[in-house]
Amino acid sequence: TILTMELNVKIHSISKTQNVSDTFSKREFVVETKEEYKQYLLLQVTKDKCVLLDSHKVGQEVKVSLNLRGRLWTNPEGVEKCFNTLECWKINAVEGSQEHPEDDPFS
Repeated sequence: TILTMELNVKIHSISKTQNVSDTFSKREFVVETKEEYKQYLLLQVTKDKCVLLDSHKVGQEVKVSLNLRGRLWTNPEGVEKCFNTLECWKINAVEGSQEHPEDDPFS
């Protein structure tokens, strides 16, 4: 079962694409929620989806579609750890939203 979510958020920062291996690349970005006590979430796009962020800017309101992924890993000492990833696969600008581009230290 794949857990899928849609969020209406504002882009806080966008990083450059990282080439992890010859066949895998990822690009991370941070979004902020619009509630009174904002939440900041690290999302990522991978492989051919890295270009999705090219048409968006810091400060822009977007609707993101993502899958919640998780995996287990056992370290050399035998301790099991769980890692979660918010894997974004679609990003759309929110109609009628105001863009407020800010200086992005990752651009």
